Amino acid sequence: MAFEPPQRLVRALGETAPNGDAWLEGLPEAAGQAVALRELTVERVQLPGGRSSLVVLVRRADGTPAVLKLAPGRARPESERAALAHWAGLGAVQLLEDVRTEGVLLLERLHPDVSVRSLPEAKALLEAAGTLRRLWVEPPGGEAGHVFETVGERTGRQAEAMAASAAADPELAPLVEVALAVRAELLAEPPEHRLLHGTFRQSKVLAGERMPWLAVGPDPVVGECAFDLARLVRDRVEDLIASPSGSSTTRRRVKRLAESLEVDQERLRGWTLFRAVESGARARRVGRAADAELLLEFANWL
Repeated sequence: MAFEPPQRLVRALGETAPNGDAWLEGLPEAAGQAVALRELTVERVQLPGGRSSLVVLVRRADGTPAVLKLAPGRARPESERAALAHWAGLGAVQLLEDVRTEGVLLLERLHPDVSVRSLPEAKALLEAAGTLRRLWVEPPGGEAGHVFETVGERTGRQAEAMAASAAADPELAPLVEVALAVRAELLAEPPEHRLLHGTFRQSKVLAGERMPWLAVGPDPVVGECAFDLARLVRDRVEDLIASPSGSSTTRRRVKRLAESLEVDQERLRGWTLFRAVESGARARRVGRAADAELLLEFANWL
């Protein structure tokens, strides 16, 4: 079959490679080779799919349903592979490895169209938080010997891009300045170093067979748990912004999530602020003005 990349993936990769993407051009051939090498039967490409990878629903030679995922190097698929191997299916999708090819992952099939976002908000947050807690483990090799990017390293790159955006956009500068100061303070004394999902939100938790809910699509990083939880705070941000009580709901959400997962409330608020400003500045930089407006308004509430 033809492995046509979903438009959502094409648009997202266009933001990071505006002058063309060799990986995207070679994707149909790479997907065909990956399928043939593993003797898979293709059912369909998952739509609308993700923003950094092609996801194909397949069956293995013995008929077992599985998922074939192909991602470019800048999406760090080998880091994802290492994290999934370390979690070994506890709280996260199981890695299946008949054949190992760089940038290609064969994964346990979950229910791709059923995430915790389908639940009422309070229940969704509870289930998502419970799933996230299972992932917060000591990284393989300990604090000094692991192979993963650290929160300091990742946010350092982001901070440079934020500062450049602020220099070109004075309206953005005050909020970026606050976010960068908060980051520096938070990195001065991190309370723990755990393996984190890195890009956790409700849509990253899918219904499974082995366990009711399992996390997918990590961009793993090592650092403090509050950093991982911060992205969950702003889930359904469009609903928060539309609500007259959005700012108070956000503050209650920070408090409730911090208490339920035993994370310092002020550190969670700080990382939530930094990550919202970073996402808002990036959205503004690539022309997603509506997304930027939502994220920066949300950040102002913190």
